[in-house]
Amino acid sequence: MKTRISLHDTEKQSVLTQDQLDAMVDLHGRFLCGRLGGRRALLQNMNVSGLSLAGKDLRQVDFSGCSMMDMDLTRANFQEARLYACDLSGSNLASVNFLRADLRGSRIEFANLKGANLNKADLRVGGIAREGESFGISQSVNFKGANLSGAKLTGSLAGEADFSDAIMAGVNIMGADLREASFNGADLSGAKVVGANLMGAKMKAAILTGVDLTGMTEGSADFSEAITDENVGLSVNETDKPLMTMIDTHRNWVNTSGAQGEQLDLSGLDMRPLESLKQEKLTAIKAVGTRFFGMNLYKVEMQSANLDECDFRRCDMEEADFRGTSFRGVRLNHANLKGADFMPLMFGNALSEKRFSPSSFENASLSYADFSNCKLKSASFKGADLTFTNFTGADLRDADFTGAKIENTKFDNAQMDDVIMKPSGPIFKMKLDADDDAEAS
Repeated sequence: MKTRISLHDTEKQSVLTQDQLDAMVDLHGRFLCGRLGGRRALLQNMNVSGLSLAGKDLRQVDFSGCSMMDMDLTRANFQEARLYACDLSGSNLASVNFLRADLRGSRIEFANLKGANLNKADLRVGGIAREGESFGISQSVNFKGANLSGAKLTGSLAGEADFSDAIMAGVNIMGADLREASFNGADLSGAKVVGANLMGAKMKAAILTGVDLTGMTEGSADFSEAITDENVGLSVNETDKPLMTMIDTHRNWVNTSGAQGEQLDLSGLDMRPLESLKQEKLTAIKAVGTRFFGMNLYKVEMQSANLDECDFRRCDMEEADFRGTSFRGVRLNHANLKGADFMPLMFGNALSEKRFSPSSFENASLSYADFSNCKLKSASFKGADLTFTNFTGADLRDADFTGAKIENTKFDNAQMDDVIMKPSGPIFKMKLDADDDAEAS
């Protein structure tokens, strides 16, 4: 199943080929140079999704209302361009120049804008076209889940823009107008914010470590649940005992079924100073509300663990062993979990009552996480946010998605026998594959 949702009705837009687009760009290049036969590129309400404009000089183009999803636009120059109400979702915009560009009402969700220049860009609310009408329906600029690491937004006009769950580490928003903008769940670690107008901004659960917040928390912005240098938690390096000593004691507890040693409890700690727990064996640990974000957890073994309310945003957890582990209420936004094992565990023997323990992601935030090729049989995703989550090739047999938010979620080639699929939103948002359509009919 595929759940791709576009800002525009692409079926009503004319589609351009790569050759047609290249020809238009060539004429635009002549226009910029003042050469004979040149013509400014005016491409309104067209569909050019999936094509490439990488490295092209597109100053002053007008692509208003165009569908430009999943394009390669790396290093393109959109200085003073008009991209009003465009859908750039999923596109590669790394190192793109948007200096003084008009991006009002555009959708740039889950796009890569690493190192992009948005200085003095217009990112205010704009309108989207419906049924041939003018751009009159209000639409905030959407950067949800986008990678804006190191981007420059100095002096930009971005009131009411949505940066929820965006990666904005090291971003420069000095002097930007960000009134009423949403940064809920965004990673703003190390951002430069001096002089930015954040009146009424929403910073709930944002990562603000390494950010100078002098005077900012006293205004009307919402900083509830935000992670700052002051509340990130006790560093793992400041515990009473060295971590390796506690791990050895824990392993003795596991090997003796609790007769000796002591269970490792990392609850509430900030684990980030370690940077890596790669291939560590941490079976049956307790770590409630622990900060792991950005860490290397490649092939870590945390089966039968209690990891409720933990923060795993942007972690590398590829091929990790999490069988029978509880992830209730965790944050796994942008985490890499490719090939990880979340299969259920069975406890007990012939002489005792057996206990079935599947993995649980109930009420977890999993947007933009990559679960491709994971083993997730019988896992519970009740009430979870699965916006743009990737389950390609995953084993989801008997999984429960009751009340989950499913929007632009990828289930390509996933095993979905006996899945309970009762999402929170309208089911018509989901686009079935041809085989599913045939079964439905």
